Amino acid sequence: MITLKKMNNTSITINSDYIFTIEETPDTVITFCNDKKIIVKESRKEILELIMEYKKQCK
Repeated sequence: MITLKKMNNTSITINSDYIFTIEETPDTVITFCNDKKIIVKESRKEILELIMEYKKQCK
């Protein structure tokens, strides 16, 4: 699970296993496996770093 900030500064914790794509358009749009989308403040690179850190903690 990773915590991100939505555009209205609300924190949201998501299960990174359900992320299908991450796009910068220039806003960062996360698309989940069920086709739902959210826009967040973090960059694609920041999200990937958070995911990698989370996965390391799970081992």
